[in-house]
Amino acid sequence: MADNLRGACDGILQKVVSGKPRVPGVVAMITSRSANIYEGAAGERVLGGQAMTTDTVFAIYSTTKAITGTAVMQCVEEGKLDLDAPAKTYVPDIGKLEVLDGFGADGTPKLRAPKRDITTRMLMLHTAGLGYDFFNASYFRLAQERGQPSVITCSKASLMTPLLFDPGDKWEYGSNIDWCGQVVESIRGKRLGEVMKERIFAPLGMEDTAFSLTPSMRARLAVIHQRGADGSLTPLPDMQLPPDPEVDMGGHGLHASIGEYMKFIRMWLNDGTGPHGRVLKKETVEAAVRNGLQAHQTVTMLPGVIPALSNDAEFFPGLKKSWSYTFMVNDEDAPTGRPAGALGWAGLPNLFFWIDRKNGFGGYWATQILPFGDPTSFGGYLEFETTAYATGEARAAA
Repeated sequence: MADNLRGACDGILQKVVSGKPRVPGVVAMITSRSANIYEGAAGERVLGGQAMTTDTVFAIYSTTKAITGTAVMQCVEEGKLDLDAPAKTYVPDIGKLEVLDGFGADGTPKLRAPKRDITTRMLMLHTAGLGYDFFNASYFRLAQERGQPSVITCSKASLMTPLLFDPGDKWEYGSNIDWCGQVVESIRGKRLGEVMKERIFAPLGMEDTAFSLTPSMRARLAVIHQRGADGSLTPLPDMQLPPDPEVDMGGHGLHASIGEYMKFIRMWLNDGTGPHGRVLKKETVEAAVRNGLQAHQTVTMLPGVIPALSNDAEFFPGLKKSWSYTFMVNDEDAPTGRPAGALGWAGLPNLFFWIDRKNGFGGYWATQILPFGDPTSFGGYLEFETTAYATGEARAAA
């Protein structure tokens, strides 16, 4: 690790765990195409508990999505999946979903058949009509009044939600990639976790990533904390994904240590190749990182409908952003130094990553705090990414 980069990043991590308001603990890493060039940990896994370490395990929530997208693209490569065929070809249940056209006077949902079929391409791009209750008021109402289960139950019932609009009409972030996982399971005839283990984790040497925690992973698990209005933090040790989920949720269900995720980032920096074999073909990677949205489908701010779970949140407000398979793409140079065309996304408890294929490096910032868009954690992340570009050492190492 170069001294300037290490010193600057260590300082950021120390600042966010010791300031007011603070984060309980953070792990952050930067990788070149060949190896990690920064690894840092600060604070605690739980307030007053064990120290945060670089091998700490996190519930990585929506940073799971890119891994599921990789499993989908492998099916496309092998000719087993047509992205433009109706998704119900592979998973009949998705054909049962109807469009929500508001609520009756008595609160009954008004449902109708969709104008067109959902395709796996729409699912990959978040244009199928699916949402999340913490970002969409109609889904929140269905949860409150109709008992629609949360996706964090990892249940089949949580996927059987109405559509918010006709498939393809616009972009809305939601449970699309959970359905992509179901498509992969149908094609492979195996649980999504098994598919990932065989086809992604093994060639990348990822041994610390899973839907169900091993005893070793559980012993190193960081606890999610709730940020209060006064800036205080309350540990939520019972807020865990189900230990044996009914569904391997491709949108949010994985746990991992951050060093393991860096191996996945390096695969994208290296045109689909891992240390123990190829995960994707170079041409698949090049297709997967491009904007897939049409002109009428735009990436929007995420409104914090459930304040305990998310603030209003947006990367790089005012800059044009698009979506690929399955990352956010910043279409203009970002203020952190991230160039146009780079990839990134996030996870609900304030986890953030970016992948800069142009310059050959990327990074990941991991905390376990709700609500999403926590100013201390998100602000620390943006400073961390900016430092990676400002020192020049990450680019030099790449």
